[in-house]
Amino acid sequence: MQSFDRIYRSTILGVAGNKTVENLVRSRAWSVAQRFVAGEQLADAVRAVEELERRGIHGILDLLGEMVTSEQEANTFTENILAIFDAMEGRELPIYVSIKLSQIGQDITLPGGENLGLRNARRILARARALNAFVALDMEDHPRVDITLEQFRTLATEFPGTVGTVLQAYLYRTEADRKALDDLKPNLRIVKGAYLEPETVAYPSKTDVDMNYRRLVYAHLKAGNYTCVASHDERIIEDVKLFAEKSGIPRSQFEFQLLYGIRRDLQQKLADEGYTVRAYIPYGRDWYAYFSRRIAERPANVSFVLRGMLKG
Repeated sequence: MQSFDRIYRSTILGVAGNKTVENLVRSRAWSVAQRFVAGEQLADAVRAVEELERRGIHGILDLLGEMVTSEQEANTFTENILAIFDAMEGRELPIYVSIKLSQIGQDITLPGGENLGLRNARRILARARALNAFVALDMEDHPRVDITLEQFRTLATEFPGTVGTVLQAYLYRTEADRKALDDLKPNLRIVKGAYLEPETVAYPSKTDVDMNYRRLVYAHLKAGNYTCVASHDERIIEDVKLFAEKSGIPRSQFEFQLLYGIRRDLQQKLADEGYTVRAYIPYGRDWYAYFSRRIAERPANVSFVLRGMLKG
């Protein structure tokens, strides 16, 4: 039997996939989307980073866009991501960028068999390494997990200390995936997961997802690996803090990551307590898919959006 959370997410994401709905939301809801998205331009995102840094919170820059099938478009996305490093260079701020391999050509095989996404990722990571920056490879829907982990392994070997990736707690396979990466001593962001996945591959129950989330975080910490705890769930956050304290795990081995515009009070509280905190700052014109997933996460977000659209 499906849980309410799963039925709700399925309904919202299903409706969001309707082109008429997308056009309506795009035309009416940008003012609302700006709660979750820093802006459409890189300059907007850089300003958001600077504002957060003044409060003791670091930023993760993410140019929105995914599932690119054109070589030209993938190369354009790559150039725009490289522009992030140009914009941040010399500002004396930590540079942390999140990318989706599907936006830079993961689905495109070049003549000779080279994967365009891997080639473009190498360009991005070479620039990041030169600036002592860090790049996280976002995880997408479940059919892409194998190739993303394969490409992460390749890149982590070539660019040690410069690249990490993301694991999703709602997938049954993730516990085994995490353990299989231990030889790399990887920097991993642990998330619950925001895509609509079938019950054949993902836990349908929020309770099971939460339990698996804790297992993954605790196991990664116990293995001595750097762990990015990406959650707004205060119970999980408090449990992680307590686990780390009881296990003698230093605060330098983990951080809390939260989404831009969500639970600003919690972000500030954690930073004031001395924890490393980063806010995931998305920007760009391709904001609709990201925005839809944020709406699908909580029923309260729907009423928030509707109120904003009626005002618009």
